[in-house]
Amino acid sequence: MDFSALQKETENNMKLATKALSEEFKKVRTGRAQVSMLDGIKVEYYNNMTPLNQVASVSCPDARSFLITPWETSVLKSIETSIVKSDIGMAPINDGKVIRLKLPELTEERRKDLVKKTKKMVEDARIAVRMARRDANDLLKTALKNKEISEDDSKIQQDLIQKITDKYIADVDKVAAEKEKDIMTL
Repeated sequence: MDFSALQKETENNMKLATKALSEEFKKVRTGRAQVSMLDGIKVEYYNNMTPLNQVASVSCPDARSFLITPWETSVLKSIETSIVKSDIGMAPINDGKVIRLKLPELTEERRKDLVKKTKKMVEDARIAVRMARRDANDLLKTALKNKEISEDDSKIQQDLIQKITDKYIADVDKVAAEKEKDIMTL
């Protein structure tokens, strides 16, 4: 059994879980406008659902607003419709050339709801990290059962995998603490 390949694969799976959490967090609203908050919006463009940033320029002229400038004015109505249908909680203002979005002020209650939502995402990431650990340990147990490795090798590898798991759980917790601080900051 190739222990280094097992460790690399396990670590890669844990890294993917942490990266997925960071990507999900980009879509969670904080008190200031960030272009990544609109990443989940898809616009109907020539009968295809296309990401907003591929049909328009998206910018944040200030901390509380977005400016969406489509490459073609014919897609303005489709962008407006997609924004209304999305759950971002902002009403588009269409002036015929660009669409403006104002970021509403976050209430204390809404901030707490967002923190709850992020905690669910964090728990999902922790579960993904632990599942990667479980998969690696299952492979080690199978190899031990088939007498491909010794008990000592199995124990050493399980300890190494646990150390990798602890590192990625700490990374997830760090990212979560930063996001919670971002959300609760007025």
